[in-house]
Amino acid sequence: MHNLPTTLPDWLALLESRHAEMHIDMGLDRVRAVKERMGLRFECPVIMVAGTNGKGSTCAMLESVLLRAGYRVGLYIKPHFLDFNERARVNGEMAADQALVDAFGAVEAVRGEVDLTYFEFTTLAIMHLLARAGLDVAILEVGLGGRLDAVNVIDADVAIVTSIDIDHTDYLGATREEIGFEKAGIFRPGKAAICSDPMPPQSLIRHAEEIGADLWLFGRDFNYAGDKQQWSYGGRTMRRNSLAYPALRGANQLLNASAALAALEVLRLELPAGAQEVRTGLALVELPGRFQVLPGRPTVILDVAHNPHAAATLARNLGNMGFHPYTYAVFGIMQDKDIDAVIAPMAQYIDYWCLTGLPSPRAATAAQLADKLAALKPAGAKPSGCAVDAFANPAEAFANAMSRAGENDRIVVFGSFHTVAGVMAARKSSLH
Repeated sequence: MHNLPTTLPDWLALLESRHAEMHIDMGLDRVRAVKERMGLRFECPVIMVAGTNGKGSTCAMLESVLLRAGYRVGLYIKPHFLDFNERARVNGEMAADQALVDAFGAVEAVRGEVDLTYFEFTTLAIMHLLARAGLDVAILEVGLGGRLDAVNVIDADVAIVTSIDIDHTDYLGATREEIGFEKAGIFRPGKAAICSDPMPPQSLIRHAEEIGADLWLFGRDFNYAGDKQQWSYGGRTMRRNSLAYPALRGANQLLNASAALAALEVLRLELPAGAQEVRTGLALVELPGRFQVLPGRPTVILDVAHNPHAAATLARNLGNMGFHPYTYAVFGIMQDKDIDAVIAPMAQYIDYWCLTGLPSPRAATAAQLADKLAALKPAGAKPSGCAVDAFANPAEAFANAMSRAGENDRIVVFGSFHTVAGVMAARKSSLH
């Protein structure tokens, strides 16, 4: 116990060095043991959100609406872009370094002989921080899957599964049915289980029914309708009309917003939220890196799309944006992703590819990505054959794109959180 770190960077460095010696052990026994020793439990309603894509957006909308309604809201969301503190928010503010240092110390004090991964340790610490923050509601985003994710040692009052698509196949399975079962692992008997995927796998429905969860399906228990000006939500007992579109742009945001409003309908007695608070919360919600269009010219779009489902959505959003003479892509991605299926829907919109390596041993190299592009020659790709350049890191790739793009062009940064984070960091340092 002696010589524990006293600063957040030192704690994170220690956890990363320990993590390097551990393999991912998919099971909750170790996390549950430490959770019990810590006496970790929430005295407020807990909303848990899992899904392949749309988790972060749904969490951000819930937080935004509940803050406008005057509640003290805790949020655990990940990964972070620039500062680890982004993962833990209390009342809309990032957790302070010292609060995180204290929380890490609380985990370490009782961990004993139990080895925890970086993710397990930090998850327990952040949940401990939130559980002691005097919250009215806690919103917890699941990392990987659901059933075996460290967050799932907590019993959620409302569990949301957004979309189910193929990703993390090494851990979750190779089909939507297998992955749907893993996501449904956050459901609890007698508690609301909301699924906003319009075509949920049978495995998810079956699991919810077998354990006796209160299953809310999109299209059956809740839905939305909209025109160009506004939209409306319809649930089992509530309608919300004349809603402004969420400030988060993109094709799937009404599905995510509907799931958030279904959760608020479930919790309407504990956490009532009025029409104006819902409207304002949705209109002002912010979430970095999800079809985030930066102010200024050329147009810069940041999107963490790193699987086929997200890339198809990003491509659809680019297609809806209006005319830009040329589009540059800053693209870096992990090697274990379905790279061909991520590139394919994007290729028709990209004139110049600025390919980048990433600061992770799991990342594909820029040269590997160039080979993929050359082999694919995707259907619908630009006839010019589109130019391809390779760079060592996202900052260099982005600087190159910025130097070549005209003021009416656009630059889309995508493929990984690391890609977007690298560009965010470069932009931040250039502003100082």
